[in-house]
Amino acid sequence: MTATMRAERFYADTKKVVVEDVPVPEPGHGEVLVKVEFCGICHSDLSLINGTFPAQVPVVTQGHEASGVIAKLGPGVTGWSEGDRVIVAAGRPCMSCPNCLRGDIGNCLRIQLMAFAYDGAWAEYTVAQAVGLTRVPDNVPLEQAAILADAVSTPYGAVVRTGKVGIGESVGVWGVGGVGTHIVQLSRLVGAAPVIAVDIKPEVLERALAVGADYAFDARDEDLADKIAGVTGGRGLDVAFDAVGLASTFEQALDRLTVGGRLVAVGMSAESPTVGPTSMFGLTQKQVLGHLGYQNVDIATLATLVSLGRLDLSRSISEIVSLEDIAAGIDKLERQEGSPIRILVRP
Repeated sequence: MTATMRAERFYADTKKVVVEDVPVPEPGHGEVLVKVEFCGICHSDLSLINGTFPAQVPVVTQGHEASGVIAKLGPGVTGWSEGDRVIVAAGRPCMSCPNCLRGDIGNCLRIQLMAFAYDGAWAEYTVAQAVGLTRVPDNVPLEQAAILADAVSTPYGAVVRTGKVGIGESVGVWGVGGVGTHIVQLSRLVGAAPVIAVDIKPEVLERALAVGADYAFDARDEDLADKIAGVTGGRGLDVAFDAVGLASTFEQALDRLTVGGRLVAVGMSAESPTVGPTSMFGLTQKQVLGHLGYQNVDIATLATLVSLGRLDLSRSISEIVSLEDIAAGIDKLERQEGSPIRILVRP
């Protein structure tokens, strides 16, 4: 192993993205060095670059959806070996907040996010805590494994944990891109019926039907409310997911809920939607739930589902770019060229 590696570096003061030589990190106690095979390009990565998310450190390597192979074990690591195929968790507990100090690290109050608070995996190597690793089954491709660390696990958390979607409940998904596509698939997997995709791009709506949506409607259709009512027996939606985060998508999804329905806000932006008059909000007993991330155990659950053929991610990898071409991959996602589900980096 050489002493240096190629890595993307984001400079907060100039908002510049560069690929340069940096030292290969050394794993500390309880850590491993992972040779990165694939890492996704996520909208939250773009949000750091464009300033929507404030920088936490002056310089950082981005990328938080990573799969790879263990290259070196740090002191005190057991249960893992060099050569093991793994998925890296996209965050780590602070170990110093009140919840962490009482052993509730799953609800850390100051969770440190990979690629924001510490270096990520748009690089040849990355360091990870051994306790946050997930083993990749032999029959799961590493490119599909990489996106389990956010692009699929965040939707899983939204559907199963926050939305608590039940068998037979009607679901609507606003925005069927990288996150929304997997919300559609996972809603169907847990037994939601019908699953309705809502977007503005015809090709995206066709893709939503191909991955499991029962219906796909244009968000700009003046008859959208009637169409959703028609396929839900006049009830409206039990659960709506806003995977975009705009005021318009949030409010439209909220309006399509049945009495007591749940809106799960997954997408993020700087816009400020409204829930309307508090009198009507109270009378309709609707719920608005914010959602972020997942639990590490969710990654292992998803890896098992992919391994057993229950969850098909074969359409999810839209393109793979080299690390040296990371700027082109970022630009394609920003412009939504080809309506990608996930673009991956391969160092």
